[in-house]
Amino acid sequence: MAQTVAAPASMPGQPLKKAAVWTFSGAHLINDLMTVGLVPALLPLYKSAFHLTYTQTGLIVLFSYLMSSVMQPLFGWITDRKPRIWFLPVGVTLTCFGLALTGIAPSFGWVLVFIALSGLGSGIFHPEASRGTHLAAGRQKGLAQAIFQVGGNAGQAFGPLLVPLFLLATGVRGLTLFFLLGVLAFLLTWRLLPWYRERVEQERLAKRTAQGRNRAGWMMVFCVAIILRSWCQIGVAGFLPFFYVHQHMALGQAELLTFLFLAAGAIGTFFGGVLSDRVGRKRTLVASLALAIPFAWLLPHASGVWAAVVLFLFGFTILGSFAVSVVYAQMLLPRNIALASGLNIGFNVGAGGIGATLFGHISDVWGVGVVFTIIAVLPILSAALCATLPSDRRLRAEAASAGPKSS
Repeated sequence: MAQTVAAPASMPGQPLKKAAVWTFSGAHLINDLMTVGLVPALLPLYKSAFHLTYTQTGLIVLFSYLMSSVMQPLFGWITDRKPRIWFLPVGVTLTCFGLALTGIAPSFGWVLVFIALSGLGSGIFHPEASRGTHLAAGRQKGLAQAIFQVGGNAGQAFGPLLVPLFLLATGVRGLTLFFLLGVLAFLLTWRLLPWYRERVEQERLAKRTAQGRNRAGWMMVFCVAIILRSWCQIGVAGFLPFFYVHQHMALGQAELLTFLFLAAGAIGTFFGGVLSDRVGRKRTLVASLALAIPFAWLLPHASGVWAAVVLFLFGFTILGSFAVSVVYAQMLLPRNIALASGLNIGFNVGAGGIGATLFGHISDVWGVGVVFTIIAVLPILSAALCATLPSDRRLRAEAASAGPKSS
């Protein structure tokens, strides 16, 4: 006799598992503090310590981000086939240890090796952590991803802030203290494993439940939109300090403005995720990117207090789509949740590395100001691509029409 399988742990009727979501968010904060937060902000220090060109400094971001981006979809595919919950503590700990090792790197080549090691840890961590957040989300997927992604965005924001508060005084040697942060990250994620193991087993037992079909073609279009958004983010986070220093601003003050941009992004990420539960994923995506367009154009022309205002509003709008983009990617690939997260976050990170190298070369040849002229166009292209994507209603209808299967 056919028997209907149990509903998955992440089914819409389940309540939000707050303790788990906030733990994932805390681990995400530490992980992204080490990678997308600190690595771009450290470029002026690495450039000075190892006497690098702009192109070489861009390579540092490229090695970090590409390693993470290549690994995230790969590890997402692996964990969709067989979840490995130990990826959580191992990944985030490796992220911290890799960056800490750059503090004692004897040469630029070793910096690239250790940066790549840190990026590998990030690639291991993200897909499993995103899956865990999905399982803990219940019916509030936008809110859960908002909390999770705000942790990462807060890490990005605090990275530049650590430069004037701490690392300008210690230099790159001060990075060795992040070994301690790696130990903290291991303990934080290890305590979550018993709950996560139980949830993963529930998901495995419910695996035969139909969830709709994957939309690989639309996912490719969406990834291009994410890449363009990522170039906006890395362009500001990595090259805004250089832009302002060329205008005779102190490096510490320039890094504080970068912090303002990324902190606004963290706030926008939260509100975007919450809003998407109410008005829909696609609408939030398109609106967030479209609202960022005027601030992208104003950015290189604003100064003083107005520069701070424009940076805040640009960060709030351009990154307001961050959490909802992960949820939407999971809607496009409902049968491969970890892979969807790995592609979304991985392409975002990896494209940032490519963009950093490209922008570094442009800065060497034509000057840093040209980078911000390019950034002004990117939100337009990203919003236009997102406008072509299928609606939430269409994706939900397809999932519903698949119907439950019997074992």
